[in-house]
Amino acid sequence: MNIPSFIIYSLLLANLTLSSAMTQAQTVLPNPEVLPTFNHVMVIVFENTSYSSALNQSYFSKLASDGALFTSFMAVAHPSQPNYIAMVGGDTLGVHGDGNVNLDQSHLGTLLNAKGLSWKIYAEDLPGTCFLGKTSGLYARKHVPLISFTNVQSNPSECAKIVNADELKTDLANHALPTYSMYIPNLNHDGHDTGVAYSNTWFEGAFKDIFSRSDVMKDTLFVITFDESENLLGKNQVFTVLYGANVMPGSKVNATLNHYSVLKMIEDRFQLGNLGRKDLTATPITGIWQ
Repeated sequence: MNIPSFIIYSLLLANLTLSSAMTQAQTVLPNPEVLPTFNHVMVIVFENTSYSSALNQSYFSKLASDGALFTSFMAVAHPSQPNYIAMVGGDTLGVHGDGNVNLDQSHLGTLLNAKGLSWKIYAEDLPGTCFLGKTSGLYARKHVPLISFTNVQSNPSECAKIVNADELKTDLANHALPTYSMYIPNLNHDGHDTGVAYSNTWFEGAFKDIFSRSDVMKDTLFVITFDESENLLGKNQVFTVLYGANVMPGSKVNATLNHYSVLKMIEDRFQLGNLGRKDLTATPITGIWQ
């Protein structure tokens, strides 16, 4: 049977169109081989809230929808301070409580310094440069991990990198964000003394305008996380979202991750090497980059 040439042509054209559409669809799917390319990363830490409680809050939920949500992200300890130490130390380093500690150990700042890269901690209500007291008003040292390392405490130029959070506005205006930073809200804003609903409202007011700035978001990754769950006896699962540069909106990661995974991501992105602790074997973050 002879098939008219115009039918053959139409079938070929339809097949090419379908193949092209499939190729285009495939390009927007998460690719585990794609690596992050952000130039700045800021970790924002909230307090003592379970995964579901945070996800039920309007602004945290919106960021989860617009960013990459980790559905099985675990804190590594109770109480608060060991988790903060883990975020920058690759281990809890023998810290089991919230009292002042002085650690003669390497940390993420050490790796960044060795590569000539910048870091800064924006701490709300910090009472002064190199302050080593336990608390001052709504400031708590236990939530500012790098001040607990002796090679930061003993070096004025290093502890000067721990600044009052008011400096963030100036750094943003001057396009001077460091390579790595942490933003540490005070005891009200992080929910420690107020609860997650209060944090949700504060966070939207404080960061919504920042998140709307294309000059910031084009090359800055924000890690929005909690130190630990308030559930001391059950699963220590916390809400964590990656939001910003190169993140595929609406993506989810179901693999079990933790604070060491975020540290590993930062080390790998900036080719820092590692601390040779639990960051070395942490589960990597993949499948969310575009």
